[in-house]
Amino acid sequence: MRVLFSTTAGAGHLGPLVPLARACQTAGHEVVVAAPVSFADPVRRVGFEHMGFPEAPPEALGRLMAGLENLSLDEANARMIQDVFGRLDACAALPGMTGIIERCRPDVVVREMCEFGSLAAAELVGVPHVQVALGMHELCDRAEPLLAQPLAELGALVGMTDGRLSAALHDEPVFSTVPERLDEPYRHTPTDAAPRMLRFRDASLSVTPGSLPGHWGKPTDPLVYVTFGSVAGSFHQSGGLFASTLEALAELPVRVLLTTGESGDPDALRPWPDNAHVERWWPQVEVMPHAAVVVGHGGFGTTMTALAAGVPQVVVPLFASDQVLNAERIAAAGAGVHVDGGTGSAASICDAVTELLTHLEYGARARTLAAEMARLPEVAEAVPVLAELCGAG
Repeated sequence: MRVLFSTTAGAGHLGPLVPLARACQTAGHEVVVAAPVSFADPVRRVGFEHMGFPEAPPEALGRLMAGLENLSLDEANARMIQDVFGRLDACAALPGMTGIIERCRPDVVVREMCEFGSLAAAELVGVPHVQVALGMHELCDRAEPLLAQPLAELGALVGMTDGRLSAALHDEPVFSTVPERLDEPYRHTPTDAAPRMLRFRDASLSVTPGSLPGHWGKPTDPLVYVTFGSVAGSFHQSGGLFASTLEALAELPVRVLLTTGESGDPDALRPWPDNAHVERWWPQVEVMPHAAVVVGHGGFGTTMTALAAGVPQVVVPLFASDQVLNAERIAAAGAGVHVDGGTGSAASICDAVTELLTHLEYGARARTLAAEMARLPEVAEAVPVLAELCGAG
């Protein structure tokens, strides 16, 4: 089986594809990843052949992103889905993706949910396609009505009838690592009898004895791991949130490991409190075995890694509505606390950390979710399902 994975540029978009891509590769199938030309190095670093497609002109993207921080999360999310992913990125990618599919001749296209050039190209060429979820299923439900017009415009570029791409998206099988307890029951009825939501376990999130970057604070104090994602450090507001969070947590009998992301600067936060250590990056799976609490922004990667480890979370959404959804689901499951984001939220973060450390039932519920995730089929079992879906089994 030849499998073509497709992604937009961004670690949070490529990452969820990697477990299934590696499982396909391990099973002896041919794997290629299509991504924007500028994203070749990240694809190659995780071990896959890269085939590049054009990306949107920076000036056009800049115009759409201007003023985004002044919109509500829902308004900003709608602009990103409709105008950035659904129009700008997809229209730029479509000719290149069509050429890649015609050259590569894959048996199936596996796309992350925000990459729509491959959806149109696969439909145009007649190749089966599936989607890998980047979060809770409700994201798909929320996105579909927003995408109706952009997908109609995208399809019209290659002569497709109005509604064809929306129907294809509606019926697309979805692979997800989200445990059913956190996901709403699937509400759509696909046009065929095949199950649309296929859940599997990401074995790379399995908890193993991990390592920390040196020694600091009191070894007997519980570890609070703070991360606001890989891109938050590039936002001008983030420095204030990092500093105020460190200052607030300095008052608690805890050790703090904070990561800024590659675009952040740990030295800019010096002098660090005595109970804190700051790095640009540290492998999350190495930290989780030691963590008593995770403070995160609700990004999919951090949220799922903490869940798989059974660690309760303080979730502080910063810049996307999917982060709010993740925070709401974690809180509703009793596995953490939802704190409103912003530079004034440090005191609330401190209170929430105290709540999780004091009331052990949060940890118990987090471990229940971890056990549910551990019972999901291994990702290797998703490979023959994928082959069957595309008729290559």
